[in-house]
Amino acid sequence: MKTYDELLSQTYSYLALRKAVGWIGILLPFVLMLGMFLVFNEKPVLKTISLYYHSGMRDVFVGAICSIALFLFFYKGYNKWDNWAGNLAGFFAVGIALFPTAEKGPNNWIGIVHFICAASFFLILSVISMFMFTRKKPNPTRQKRTRNKIYVICGLIMIACLISILIYFSFYDADNSQSRFVFWAETVALNAFGVSWLTKGGTLYPDKKIRNISKS
Repeated sequence: MKTYDELLSQTYSYLALRKAVGWIGILLPFVLMLGMFLVFNEKPVLKTISLYYHSGMRDVFVGAICSIALFLFFYKGYNKWDNWAGNLAGFFAVGIALFPTAEKGPNNWIGIVHFICAASFFLILSVISMFMFTRKKPNPTRQKRTRNKIYVICGLIMIACLISILIYFSFYDADNSQSRFVFWAETVALNAFGVSWLTKGGTLYPDKKIRNISKS
């Protein structure tokens, strides 16, 4: 049987992983922009985040997405549904990295697969945030109730961003437009994802006792 110190160490390590994946989601768009501007001296904001695959920041983009996917594969929830949701989100994250969007013009079948993977990725993450992170035991703490509100808000933001992107592609000529709407919608969605996982990692409104944090 593991000692309390061993369990404590594992709990903190797990929380650190949650925080790490949250920070990756939040910082990724800004790192891509800074890299394009400072390293490659090119236009920092592209039309979508996925287009950075075709830029000098490709390795950063692919590496960040694969890092998120790896964590989701190893994420262990409280039951098999949590685990399946994490694995499925990780699967679609890998799809985002392996099937790039078209650099110019209409999407081919690879670009369509990319779009499906990206939409499914955010949809599953929103479900995890709103319905799995919010599970609670009887008599939840005040901090836990506050965290649940954050989880729901983050999930709704991701869904709203996803819907807005679908509407944009349905009613506007995205191929010929110079609008950066999709980039900023994706940035907001990634930030919502990051805040949700940072909260799950104990950054926002943590319980005071470590045994409660591990169930947050």
